[in-house]
Amino acid sequence: MSFGYSLRSFTTVGLAALLGFSSPALAATASGSFTVQITIQASCTVVSTAPLTFAAVGVITANEDASTTLSVQCTNTTPYNIGLNAGLGIGATVASRKMTGPAGALVNYTLYSDSNRTTVWGQTVNTDTVSAVGTGAAQPYTVYGRVPTQNTPAPGAYTDTITVTVTY
Repeated sequence: MSFGYSLRSFTTVGLAALLGFSSPALAATASGSFTVQITIQASCTVVSTAPLTFAAVGVITANEDASTTLSVQCTNTTPYNIGLNAGLGIGATVASRKMTGPAGALVNYTLYSDSNRTTVWGQTVNTDTVSAVGTGAAQPYTVYGRVPTQNTPAPGAYTDTITVTVTY
């Protein structure tokens, strides 16, 4: 009686079973998917500001000029306006800001958005602010300052604080 197996094939199959080899089992898989999302809202932030420092002077007989930079970052394609307030000096306006020193003495100065110092940088949107469109990256802006010729007050340190407002 013959079963169609040779001793040799039986031995190979038996040996494979003893060594732990088996025929590969069929693997079953299942798959699915999920959505990943984020909502980006129009947004702006003042990234950095730096002090505007005029050189030390004695009698103010000529214009004293200085500049500084600030950076604003807004989402890509977001239109915005950068405004600078009048500061904290008593009686200050955006056209004539005032640094306060010893005994409340004042030094007048003005901030401009152009290097020729002809365009006053104020806080009224679409009037005296700087407008731009966001790129998604920080965008630098130069603030140009001028202390004009004026009666010179007492010696000492004179300061003011300007608030930067980004409207978008």
